[in-house]
Amino acid sequence: MDFEAVLAALLDAFRKDDIECALIGGFALGALGVPRATGGLDFLLPGARSVDADRIMRQLGYDALYRSENVANYTAREQRLGSIDFVFARRPYSQGMLARATPHRVLGTATVKVVQAEDLIGLKIQSSSNDPERLLLDLADIDRLIAAAGPALDVDRVREYFRLFDREAELDAILARHRSR
Repeated sequence: MDFEAVLAALLDAFRKDDIECALIGGFALGALGVPRATGGLDFLLPGARSVDADRIMRQLGYDALYRSENVANYTAREQRLGSIDFVFARRPYSQGMLARATPHRVLGTATVKVVQAEDLIGLKIQSSSNDPERLLLDLADIDRLIAAAGPALDVDRVREYFRLFDREAELDAILARHRSR
């Protein structure tokens, strides 16, 4: 996948249509100081713009693999365009994530909003709760995000995300490991 070209094309299309977006997933991890290999781009977009995002993706040469009210997955016919996933912010939690996102430089040249570390942790808790096969990878990402954020981490917000999925004991274990280091 040509990440730079794809990111530039997407950001340009989103700007032209005045669609707010924020990176989530592997590139968001990297922007927050936790680099990890990833095979695609992941975005958080306003839920009200999901139809516009679908139109843009189709114009850019992507096919929808899956679309629902809350998420969409696209893949391109051309391998260099890769795959793109979207989460649509429809509820107060995800809308807050989008509102709090801040600009970061990614891939050396592009500036794009990225969700905050606490909010990326929240998305990873949801992801691993919905798909247990993601548990180990998401917990490792969460551990590294907590370490990278250090004392600036809003532990109360992180705890709220863990509480939503009845997983506070996991957070307590992670925080205890970090205190003992």
